[in-house]
Amino acid sequence: MTRRPAISRKKGEKNMSAKKIVVTGAAGLVGQNLVQRMLGKGFDEIVAIDKHKENSAVLRRLHPSVKVVLADLATDDGWEQELASCAALVIGHAQIGGLDPEEFIKNNIRATERLIEAATRQRVPYIVHISSSVVNSKAVDNYTETKKKQESIVVSAGIEQIILRPTLMFGWFDRKHLGWLARFMCRVPVFPIPGSGEYLRQPLYVGDFCDIIIASLEKRITGTYNITGQERISYIELIKTIRDAVNSKTIIVNIPYSVFWILLKTYALLNSNPPFTANQLEALVTPDVFEVIDWPGIFVVKSTPLAQALSETFRDPVYSQIALEF
Repeated sequence: MTRRPAISRKKGEKNMSAKKIVVTGAAGLVGQNLVQRMLGKGFDEIVAIDKHKENSAVLRRLHPSVKVVLADLATDDGWEQELASCAALVIGHAQIGGLDPEEFIKNNIRATERLIEAATRQRVPYIVHISSSVVNSKAVDNYTETKKKQESIVVSAGIEQIILRPTLMFGWFDRKHLGWLARFMCRVPVFPIPGSGEYLRQPLYVGDFCDIIIASLEKRITGTYNITGQERISYIELIKTIRDAVNSKTIIVNIPYSVFWILLKTYALLNSNPPFTANQLEALVTPDVFEVIDWPGIFVVKSTPLAQALSETFRDPVYSQIALEF
């Protein structure tokens, strides 16, 4: 979408950073980075909700001023009251990987249904929903199908909102995807690439995405926006760039796609929650090219060059050392 954003403001209304903001999935990749950047922007009343005990503890340790609520939106009660009198809700919870289809249904659909029901009861005035570029993907898997349903649930809520559809993200606290790959290549002498590795990727720096969320909150922007990394790069070149960023000496070797797929399937028999699955491999090589809009101009957010973003991700003396649990 290339139109200018719709902005909703009320005359005399106080700055959004002085109001209560609730973030779900707050202990994950986006949530951890978002809370850090919101605090840097002066947001002083953040309620962070997440069900992961260990990762929530990391968030609480890093930011003791933030109210961290440990709760499973799909099954627990009590968290609903946190939505009372909030100025905005950032929906960031999602099941991204895994092998059990029920987990995707529970965490992407059931949890969102309950959250929207509570948001409606509590009269939440504005929502920022973190959807995904996969809703436009050709891939068919548990993540893609449940993220489509999750977005439809939010859209049908009738609450003023913005829908953001990011592509594959990387940055601090990345326990899956590029973060896991970077840690893996630092431990092994040989790094396998499925097939030719010449499939296009459009990775998005989570720091830039968080700035987009903050701009949406501050300006109360509405609409649906595909947020794609501004630079296109082949998967194999991306891996080489990551190798340089982490100063790894691993040797990159291409192996047949079918062999790689069998290895992932075999590993899944030994690990109930593998960091990379055969379904994710299939999505990786799906020939998708996502729309690139002028989000730096629309949201007035600077796009960080890919090489710089990877350097910030893997060389920061503090945050690059923190790895979340699966």
